[in-house]
Amino acid sequence: MPLSINHRPGRKTVVTPVRAEPAAGTAADPAVLKALARAFRYQKLLDEGRYASITEMAAAERIERGYRGSLPRLILLAPEIIEAVMSGGRPVGLGLPSLLEVLPRRWDEQAASLLTPPRRLGLSVAAHEPAS
Repeated sequence: MPLSINHRPGRKTVVTPVRAEPAAGTAADPAVLKALARAFRYQKLLDEGRYASITEMAAAERIERGYRGSLPRLILLAPEIIEAVMSGGRPVGLGLPSLLEVLPRRWDEQAASLLTPPRRLGLSVAAHEPAS
């Protein structure tokens, strides 16, 4: 998307081109989206070696250690659940507190406990069987 930033004393103004159609909104929960984005960002920082531990990262990022420690669970969610959350198609009541609870490791079991019905997003039980 073309973007121009006009510099003015004391503030910046973003000027976008005029579009005939309005921007599509989303019904996604902003708190859940923010938590998902943070979880993946924090995991990337750990993977890159920028921080040695969650405690070190929590101190550097000035976030509560307990909250930071619960976010890694979000990167282990089934892709169908993440997709449902991002599209806004999640069931009512599936919010951040329920996503931060201890969930099953298997994706089909996660979908069964969080999505009703579990197959509405095309989840195939056989496709997510762990390798033996």
